[in-house]
Amino acid sequence: MIGQRESVSGAHFAFTDRWGGVSAAPYEELNLGGAVGDDPDAVRANRELAAKSLDLDPALVVWMNQVHGNDVAEVDGPWTTRPTPPVDGLVTATRGLALAVLTADCVPVLLADPVAGVVAAAHAGRPGMVKGIVPAAIDAMESLGADPSRIVARTGPAVCGRCYEVPEAMRAEVAAVEPAASAETSWGTPAVDVIAGVHAQLDRLGVHDRERSPVCTRESNDHFSYRRDRSTGRLAGYVWLD
Repeated sequence: MIGQRESVSGAHFAFTDRWGGVSAAPYEELNLGGAVGDDPDAVRANRELAAKSLDLDPALVVWMNQVHGNDVAEVDGPWTTRPTPPVDGLVTATRGLALAVLTADCVPVLLADPVAGVVAAAHAGRPGMVKGIVPAAIDAMESLGADPSRIVARTGPAVCGRCYEVPEAMRAEVAAVEPAASAETSWGTPAVDVIAGVHAQLDRLGVHDRERSPVCTRESNDHFSYRRDRSTGRLAGYVWLD
């Protein structure tokens, strides 16, 4: 259920795998995405199971309506408006409030400055990485008192550059914005490495306490992958402060 969990100075980071939930195929088992065609009751049950496994109150987990953009919302509690505003980043200075990001190949970016008491979560797919969702999330954290030199960054399971095949023109467009994202597949065709692009951006922004998951979602049967399966569930990354 929780494939990776880490705590750093009162900041907590967690990433799920696909097991331990109640969803049926093709979303089996722990699908946490509410917009992929799964039974809404199953998704609610899965979100409760995942939260409780992390000792979190499910009512204090904030989810996003992700659109591959670069907008970041500051929150101090669960959304009170419906529908949820379209954003790809969340930031909060409210302790105990967990921020969640959904992925199935894109890069889940979790950020925390434990000293300032600020955390952020960002959804960095190829379009969002190019549009600058990561710098936008850091900017939002700084507006609440965070210092990039203190920020702890963790990226979760995502498709690796060896597996993310794209047309040559697309690779060139991405590389023009973020050269570190230019890659080649293991079979010798043009590719994009969003993980490398995200970490290059974080490095330039002064965030040096960084770690990345070794899991490639396309290669791992324990994780959902849109590029591999198309109809599939969503993983989640969570970040919060004591």
